[in-house]
Amino acid sequence: MSTSELSTGDRAAVGHFDFSRAEWARLRQSTPMTLTEEELTDLQGLNEELSVEEITEVYLPLSRLLNLYVVATQGLHHVANDFLGREPVKAPYVIGIAGSVAVGKSTTARVLRALLSRWENHPEVALVTTDGFLHPNAVLKERGLMDRKGFPESYDVRRLIRFLDEITSGRDDVEVPKYSHLVYDVLPDVERISTPDILIVEGLNVLQTWTGRAEDAPSVFVADFLDFTIYLDAGHDLIRKWYVDRFLTLRRTAFRDPASYFRKYAELSVPDARRTALDIWDRINSPNLVRNIAPTRSRAHLVLQKGPDHRVDRVRLRKL
Repeated sequence: MSTSELSTGDRAAVGHFDFSRAEWARLRQSTPMTLTEEELTDLQGLNEELSVEEITEVYLPLSRLLNLYVVATQGLHHVANDFLGREPVKAPYVIGIAGSVAVGKSTTARVLRALLSRWENHPEVALVTTDGFLHPNAVLKERGLMDRKGFPESYDVRRLIRFLDEITSGRDDVEVPKYSHLVYDVLPDVERISTPDILIVEGLNVLQTWTGRAEDAPSVFVADFLDFTIYLDAGHDLIRKWYVDRFLTLRRTAFRDPASYFRKYAELSVPDARRTALDIWDRINSPNLVRNIAPTRSRAHLVLQKGPDHRVDRVRLRKL
């Protein structure tokens, strides 16, 4: 297919190697399967069945590729330190994972963390989600942004950039804010991370640039700190279905917790719950996907294209 035959949405494929699932699976070579069936069950997300086949055909080749990249980057840092005559500073290799709500980012992040930590040369793998860098609900309410949670303006981007700057500078004991999906808010306590070999950063906004006033634009962006980026992609109708299915599952489970911010939805009938989920999708998640998330796909080093049942059908890898 020529460039002129590509639709606007498909132009992201230009400059990439495009693999079918079978072609990608062959790149696994001899990378061993290091996860048990029990571990796979623990790693899978809501309404996502994480099969052994998905791990061996999609994630083991990706784990092998990332291991090669990490080793090469570690070697480059060693050469640079020798040239500069300075003591080595342990800086993590940073992987960013982006994509829509309900597309499976969290599952992919957990799987990669588990697989990458099995490699001998980088056993310490930390995982951070950008949810913790949302502004607290009190701030969002004050600014009239509660219905725009997840949009670029709902994040404390400067705090996220400060965190990434500190962690990539080799600083110990870096503070990370925590987020609770149960109470739907940033928590007052924090966790701390100290010099991991690899840091995985997962969130809607990891590939986004500044969308606010030009005079307020930061001099650096989140993507400037990322060594490798992954975008989880799927058709709009599929993601909408996954979002509604997840909402209906949560209605029967987590929403029933008295502490849940969404407790009011637990008593809805199935038709009413479906209408509510579609309303939230149409008003909030779909516009955010179309305007702010999907346009960042072309910036990713690797795109995992999903079909039904969250099965990855194609892989696009940016050419060096």
